[in-house]
Amino acid sequence: MFCSVFPRKKESVVHMMREISMERVERTRKQMLETVESPVLTHEQKVATMANLADSLLEVLNLPDGLDELLNQPIDRQCICDLSEGHAPLRPRYIVPDYEKFLKEGSTFLQLDPPKDLYEAVNSLLIFYKHVPSVTNYPVYVGALDQLLDPYVQDMDEKEAEKIIRLFLIHMDRTILDSFSHANIGPKATKAGSIILRVIGQMQDAVPNLSMKYDADLTSDEFLRECVVTALHSAKPSFANHKMFVSELNEDYVIASCYNGLKYGGGSYTLSRLILGNIAKRASGIDDFLDRELPYVCQVMADYMDERIRFEVEESGFFENSFLAKEGFIHRDKFTAMFGLVGMAEAVDILMEKEGRNLRYGHDHEADDLGVRIMDRIAQFNQNHENKYCEATGGHFLLHAQVGIASDEGVTPGTRIPIGEEPEELIDHLRHCERFHKYFPSGTGDIFPIDATVHRNPEYVMDIIKGSMKEGIRYLSFYGSDSDVIRITGYLVKKSEIEKLEHGENVKHDTTALGMGAKHNGHILERKVR
Repeated sequence: MFCSVFPRKKESVVHMMREISMERVERTRKQMLETVESPVLTHEQKVATMANLADSLLEVLNLPDGLDELLNQPIDRQCICDLSEGHAPLRPRYIVPDYEKFLKEGSTFLQLDPPKDLYEAVNSLLIFYKHVPSVTNYPVYVGALDQLLDPYVQDMDEKEAEKIIRLFLIHMDRTILDSFSHANIGPKATKAGSIILRVIGQMQDAVPNLSMKYDADLTSDEFLRECVVTALHSAKPSFANHKMFVSELNEDYVIASCYNGLKYGGGSYTLSRLILGNIAKRASGIDDFLDRELPYVCQVMADYMDERIRFEVEESGFFENSFLAKEGFIHRDKFTAMFGLVGMAEAVDILMEKEGRNLRYGHDHEADDLGVRIMDRIAQFNQNHENKYCEATGGHFLLHAQVGIASDEGVTPGTRIPIGEEPEELIDHLRHCERFHKYFPSGTGDIFPIDATVHRNPEYVMDIIKGSMKEGIRYLSFYGSDSDVIRITGYLVKKSEIEKLEHGENVKHDTTALGMGAKHNGHILERKVR
């Protein structure tokens, strides 16, 4: 008989668990056995999958009325998606530690002193990453690497510094299981930043993801050019509108996970998403959608998120017991939650059809106007809904244009134009982006494959970035049409790794399977090349 060496939680919590059917237990047991016997999962991937399956058997949340008919449905009818966060949230979905504090002070729990040189700095960071339990059990944010490492490279031989940073990045790619792990760089050029860009461009690895914070007043053309050249070779960095994020979240923001703007030293408790196209299917027309169906589904999802947050803060013990909180690397009052959505394109097209209008999202101004009306209603709802534990963002959730998941079929990420329906002219596509990016402080983005000939003219992409961000576009990603590393939605995958998985071979990263699903269901390899 198994005997736990850890103290048991008080009995009252045990009594909170609801009964589940033996049918569900047997279904989960079958999934566990399939996981054990899987020929394509690595040991680490099997362990992570088994943990998620065990978690799925727990039922401790006080679920709001109406959730089941909106959440537990086939993908063509599901209106709310919880992104498989589990039935007993034991930690926040996204955790954004203060790495500067860690390097300055060390950690008592990890028995690490402040590093004295680059060798010790990268070693300490790699140890620390193993103890940041975000949703994937790996860090979704690994720091502003240029700023973190720059003090340590100033008096070093550049070749030696480059070798150490290369080994550091190789270690991350080979040990972190997915590319939701995100680093930041910029807005100012640094010696460490140039080394990082050079190494990333040469390695062409999927992990970590990388965003460059761009600010026309702070970022030199030379540094921007370095970033663009690297992006065309390796699909990273993406480009974040620094001024825009600062105006909403202040200077202490980061870009984490896919492209999520969050507070440094905090994070996000949870992320759920509205599937707008399926909500539109429930409505008789535009007015019924805006006045009845959409507010109802928004309220149910907000209530569900409130309950998840309540359990994390009041019951899970995470903030009381984690060394991250005890030593001040995170602060609970710097956390918020993300109110996500997908399928704006489908919602608009369905509603236009129900009104007898042959107008398409991304092509007709009236259709796009409806998209803006929908966003205004969602933003208004969010502004009126309060959560006492979201102090970091004034007691409100942050809106998020969610990127989609592998099983999505006929569901366009966020407010994007569907693949295969992109406007012929890039300027028209960018003008469409500008109308929607302003709603999403916790992230939105658009992706543009760039013709291989642009490698000889990176100034073309530089001009796009400068002009777009001047006009209020929040976040842009580019990759060369001939690149092995590509951006799927908000994460990176190697095309060569997808091919290996399709042939039944093991691959390093969980996100490769997501990328394969997006290839088949979302047709991401068919994006219009610019």
